[in-house]
Parts: sequence; C-alpha cells; structure tokens
Amino acid sequence: MNKLEEWEGRLYTLLREIDGVLEDKYGKLYPLHPARPERGETANPQYDGLFRITASYSAGYGSKLGPGYIFRVEFVTFENVAESHRKQIEEEAISMAEEGLKKVFPERELSVARDGNVIKIYGDLSL
Repeated sequence: MNKLEEWEGRLYTLLREIDGVLEDKYGKLYPLHPARPERGETANPQYDGLFRITASYSAGYGSKLGPGYIFRVEFVTFENVAESHRKQIEEEAISMAEEGLKKVFPERELSVARDGNVIKIYGDLSL
C-alpha cells in the first residue's frame, strides 16, 4: 500500500464513523430514495442508508483555503430536507470531522471549514 492509499484509508475510516453516528441519530427521519438499500445492506455505507458521506481531493484553484478534500454530507431521499435541518446536520458532521481528524491524524494540523459553498478538510496533506 502506498502512502496516498494509507492516508485516504484513514480518512475514509473516519467518514464511515461519521456516517454511522448520523445514521443512528437521523437515519429514520426521512424515507430513503426508492433505489437506495437500507442501512447495512451493502459493504460500504456510502451506498446504503440515508446519508452519503464523502471526501474528494481538490487542488484548490480559486479557493481561499487552498488544496484539500471537499467534504460532503448528502441526503439520499426524495423528501425535501429543510435548509435549517440540513445545515444543523452538516454542522454536526463538521464537528465530528474536526474531532476525528485529531485522532486519526494526530501528527498533522488539519481543519474543517466552509470554503465558499463547500466544506473543506485542509491543512497538512503531505504524504
């Protein structure tokens, strides 16, 4: 395994933990998209349950924060999720990510913040 795979593996483990907490707390509030399996029915929580928690690398062109990982909290439902409720859950996810990054990457200075209309994990991304 190369250093990038190890780094992203640690990050994705954290994302799965965040997904689990959000599913426990909010997973029954909205009906799932009809094509979406119930929580726990797939090997990867990105593909089941109410939430899809992802992070994808961005070089940061045009960003105030520079390069980082775009952190997404998506609801997989046809229901209209009130913007205030969406923001509340995103803020919880941001808080969990900030705390989790300290545990998963204790040797690095990493932060989570809004960068325009996206949420970004940024800081020491060196391999």
